[in-house]
Amino acid sequence: MSVESQPSRDLTDINREFYEGLWGATYVERPERFNTWPLIASLVPQASARLEVGAGLRPRLPVAGTEFIDLSAAAVAQLNARGGRAAVGDITALPFADGSFDLVAAFDVIEHVADDRRVFAELARVLAPGGVLVCAVPLHAAHWTSFDVYVGHARRYEPEVLRALLDEYGFVIEQSAVFGMQPNNQRLLDYGVRMMTRHRRRAMNWYNRVFMPLGMWFQKRLKFTPGFMDTARVHEVALVCRRV
Repeated sequence: MSVESQPSRDLTDINREFYEGLWGATYVERPERFNTWPLIASLVPQASARLEVGAGLRPRLPVAGTEFIDLSAAAVAQLNARGGRAAVGDITALPFADGSFDLVAAFDVIEHVADDRRVFAELARVLAPGGVLVCAVPLHAAHWTSFDVYVGHARRYEPEVLRALLDEYGFVIEQSAVFGMQPNNQRLLDYGVRMMTRHRRRAMNWYNRVFMPLGMWFQKRLKFTPGFMDTARVHEVALVCRRV
């Protein structure tokens, strides 16, 4: 299932509205606090030119010296205030020359875009040959929930489709790991969506002040394995890909 088959507003508008609200009342979190940091710290020394797309106020790359593109003006303002080089923009039309970056990150953003082929084409275009793409996407249409609809997802990827797309656009999967903090309890997800729909400001305050800090406190160390892992029971996967 996906929202692409449902009559609705443009996904870009849905995502911009949701994340402007989410980021409008919180702060930039330090990348070092995320379980992605050990991986990122190992990649940054070889990547003087870096880009992160759709980071919001939860960047995984170091803020200072990194280029950021995001739909949220609220996030862009805070990233710039902390030494980033951020601009409002769209992942399907990145304002950079071919081969501009050694490292590109796109966590929890590709699944929000209706035309994902344009996304992969743009990511491949701005990465230099031999550069690294680090990304994370949700898996399996069977795991589709009301949460996916509410936050503006276009799809959950079937593993074989994801692998084929990466291969088509010149990416080789070097490592993969189980990723994500979304609860799997359907009742809890439905309750969260109801709260966000009926009491949006209060729910976002609870998320930013309580649930997100708790999730970060209890996040597990990422365990990367070579190549593309067995994703049969995995709801979301993080990938380290090399641009050939």
